[in-house]
Amino acid sequence: MLHLHLVRHGQTTFNRYNRLQGWCNSPLTEQGLADADKAADKLRYIRFAAAYCSDTTRAQTTAQRILDVNEDAGNERPALVSDMHFREQCYGYFEGQDMSLAWTAAGGPHGAKNYNDIVAKFGLAATRDFLKEADPFHDAESDAEYWTRVRGAFALIASNPDLKDGDDVLQISHGNTLLSLMHRFAPEGYDLSERPANGSVTCLDFDTDKPFDNAITVVSYNQ
Repeated sequence: MLHLHLVRHGQTTFNRYNRLQGWCNSPLTEQGLADADKAADKLRYIRFAAAYCSDTTRAQTTAQRILDVNEDAGNERPALVSDMHFREQCYGYFEGQDMSLAWTAAGGPHGAKNYNDIVAKFGLAATRDFLKEADPFHDAESDAEYWTRVRGAFALIASNPDLKDGDDVLQISHGNTLLSLMHRFAPEGYDLSERPANGSVTCLDFDTDKPFDNAITVVSYNQ
């Protein structure tokens, strides 16, 4: 059993401008750096046995600032593993576009006016499938493609031979990925109508001996 501490990266310029940001990238704002430092303070005294993030600078910068503070508090610094499996959902043609316009384009043909309306009427999986359908290049990830990649991220953690039962693991995550994990593993008991805050911490217990669909238990969300 591993204790995962998932931190949403700090605010970026695209977050500030309300633009979709999946596999594309934009730098942290001054507020984003403060978000990372706030998370770092919360996690200051946790001894991380491993640390993971996506291969985007917004995740890497957030991770480094957290690990800097953690190390200054006297903890041994783990090597940071950056891997594409930890990336946010790929939005394909809609990368960098205004969120409201993109989700209207995805949901409109199905009678849904925005992201929350798609989720309410069709479920979270439909947000990905509808966006892929609306993408003229069909480069956006479908729900099946997305979860195949996310499973790969958890498999990467589970395969780490240096991790042992009860270890704490840092994972820098992304807004829609955190929402997706919550919808999948804890659809009730939490307010999922809003995206998790930049710099917030979500804690999961990960049983590496179980199949993925039964391996995650939510401990806390968006703290």
